[in-house]
Amino acid sequence: MAPLDKKDLAKYPFLRESQAYIGTVISSLEEFLKSPKGRIAVHEAMQTLENALSFNEKNPPSLPEIPADAYEIPYFIAVYPVSRILVSCAQDRALIDRLVRYQSWLFYSYLQKEDPGVEIIIRREIGLPEGGNSIPVIDYVPIASRLGEDHWRLINRVVVRGQVQVNPLEYDRVIRERLRYVMAQQLPLKVPSRICDLVKPAVERIQAAWQKRILEEFGSVEESAFPPCIQAILQAIAGNGHLTHMARFAVTAFLHNIGMDTTHIVELYGNTPHFDLRKTMYQVEHISGRGGTGNDYTSPLCATMKTHGICVHPDSTCGRINHPLSYYKIKKKEKKQNGKDTKTGRDTSADLRQDDPGPSQSGGHSPDSVAPGADDRNKDEKRSKISGMARQEFRKDENKSE
Repeated sequence: MAPLDKKDLAKYPFLRESQAYIGTVISSLEEFLKSPKGRIAVHEAMQTLENALSFNEKNPPSLPEIPADAYEIPYFIAVYPVSRILVSCAQDRALIDRLVRYQSWLFYSYLQKEDPGVEIIIRREIGLPEGGNSIPVIDYVPIASRLGEDHWRLINRVVVRGQVQVNPLEYDRVIRERLRYVMAQQLPLKVPSRICDLVKPAVERIQAAWQKRILEEFGSVEESAFPPCIQAILQAIAGNGHLTHMARFAVTAFLHNIGMDTTHIVELYGNTPHFDLRKTMYQVEHISGRGGTGNDYTSPLCATMKTHGICVHPDSTCGRINHPLSYYKIKKKEKKQNGKDTKTGRDTSADLRQDDPGPSQSGGHSPDSVAPGADDRNKDEKRSKISGMARQEFRKDENKSE
């Protein structure tokens, strides 16, 4: 089997060989982040995270080109660990999930066009058999937990001598989910505070971009767009009903995911029996990742809600989705398309027109609107400039070492 070359290491920076290689170039993380090369890596890591925030699998972006110049390879690989440092310093589970989802798609996409020998190495590295169509149960369960469809559930699979049988057509999905699982396993990293201080401006920019993205996806909180399961739990809270732990977790995570602040979530529990402000605040902050845990949880899948008996009164929209957040997005979108407030029935089309800046007085488009082609050219020019800077920096080090 042929050894991996430097381009392979750049395509798959999570490999041990890739990390070992970058370790020969970067002796001190702190010094690297202070250097021009480190600032370039932080900039590119921020670009990776911006791509992760806007990633849409139905309309995927183009794959980043692997540098042809060997001098660019180290900084290209360095972007991977730096991006993981940024999300770890942010202590936001949702950001981590976005990054992992995007990068697992990215590496899987490279793998689709890969030499069979390299694919075997990747499989081995992420803990999958090099060949065959079966997976040990212990490795299959974490993968299946991320897949919502019923046919992935272990109870619906054929298991022979501790091996879960997988259809050849399903194996690609397994590889991708395994990539996602392996990359998420060690996040968030335990990053020293002095390192987080060095990248604090970048972290704050990403956090601001993430908050903006949440507002773009969900807008203002609209109760009438809540899925039936969440509405039922909230009604139980209002009626002083007893809630299971999973019901509390599901509604708290959901409300946090759509942008409701911690104080308002805690206030909802004010009427529940034996309400304890300190305990409730602790639990809500723990779920939202604001209690110092770094774990920002996403509300459970519909399949999980069914398992715990809190999927109630499903309607026609429920049949089209597999996650409560997807239901909420659909209802919000329908509201905008219909031009009516789903709660009051008021026509909001005038509001939408008022919010739309439309053409500027000069007859052109708003300055904030950039044609996609121009935007792409700007990014290409900027990336070319940064790549040139990277080549110069790494060549300086090469000349010093000679």
